Amino acid sequence: MKEKERKILIIVENLPVPFDTRVWQEATTLVKNGYTVSVICPVGKGYTAKEETLEGVHIFRHDLPEEGNGPLGYFREYGTALKEELRLAKKVYREIGFSVIQGCNPPDDIYLVASRFKRYGVKYVFDHHDICPELFEAKFGNTTNLLYKSQIWLERQTYKHCTFAFVTNESYRKIAIERGKMSPDRVIILRSGPRLERMRILPPDPSIKRGYQYMVGYLGVIGQQEGVEHILNAAKYIKEHENNVFWGIVGGGPHLEALKKMAHDMELDDCLEFTGRVPDDEMLRYLNTADVCVNSDNYNAMNDKSTMNKILEYMTLGKPIVQFNLTEGRFSAQEASLYAENNNYQDMADKIRQLLNDPALRKKMGEYGRSRILNELSWEKTSQALLLGYEKFFTGQFD
Repeated sequence: MKEKERKILIIVENLPVPFDTRVWQEATTLVKNGYTVSVICPVGKGYTAKEETLEGVHIFRHDLPEEGNGPLGYFREYGTALKEELRLAKKVYREIGFSVIQGCNPPDDIYLVASRFKRYGVKYVFDHHDICPELFEAKFGNTTNLLYKSQIWLERQTYKHCTFAFVTNESYRKIAIERGKMSPDRVIILRSGPRLERMRILPPDPSIKRGYQYMVGYLGVIGQQEGVEHILNAAKYIKEHENNVFWGIVGGGPHLEALKKMAHDMELDDCLEFTGRVPDDEMLRYLNTADVCVNSDNYNAMNDKSTMNKILEYMTLGKPIVQFNLTEGRFSAQEASLYAENNNYQDMADKIRQLLNDPALRKKMGEYGRSRILNELSWEKTSQALLLGYEKFFTGQFD
């Protein structure tokens, strides 16, 4: 059988590239290994050009309405995205070509775009970023209504229509096999390891601490399901005991303003800062200054099964971590983290105080995490699964 042209179209709906780190690392890695790669994504996060080529990746962006909320909002958002993705996919097929469409969720509906190209021999590959039924439950707490049931159905259809799948960890692999009915040999674990060239260890900047003895750092989206309220409660708790810790919370998101007000009402303005979304250099300045880094994700079905990039990024910088006892968080960090009782901010605060008062333990945990990244979990290591998957695909091993 004649080998297909090694041309790939990646479609991602919820974030633009290069802002979406996983998608951008995949796209640029494939280009460096001889593939022709195009990406369809929305505009946003400072990326507004409708068409451009960066690092050899052909990027096509489209407008989207505001994020949906409720049945009509979601229908409008997803419907608009699908229409734009199909329009741009036709354009890419004419002008550049592709043999495979890789759909990156959420949501789990991109297979519908790929189905329009099936008659041309185009296959569909699923890149499973988020488990949408559990994400819906974490956001809305409802597992009985029609919207939730639609998430289950769409996930099932996605797995039914894909040739093979990339998943981020063992928990997602189990879902692909058990819930998605995928053959185990068609499910490839592709962990979102950090790039060492991006997460650089730099000297701390003491001026960030505002005169406080210690600093706790957080990096991530500021949304409802990230549990950043636990950080504020832990900050208040520690302030009432010792008042020697500054808290730097790096990142933006829909819950940012509400949390700023909450912190102000708790009288934390002097010892806690929300930076908002900042460039990488500023993010690195804050995290390299932190003595301890924290992950506040609530224990729920979504977070327990998901690998959080922030954990791996903290480890890359050699930072000791405090987090709740989540399955995939524990797998990633292992001995680089202390694990607080789930959703218990006081225990999280006590674990943070334990680390701040034990510099030898902080050093040991930081070195362990950094070593684990270098030897097992960096993108330089984990990206081999991406290349293996596509090598199998383009040499007919999944036919």
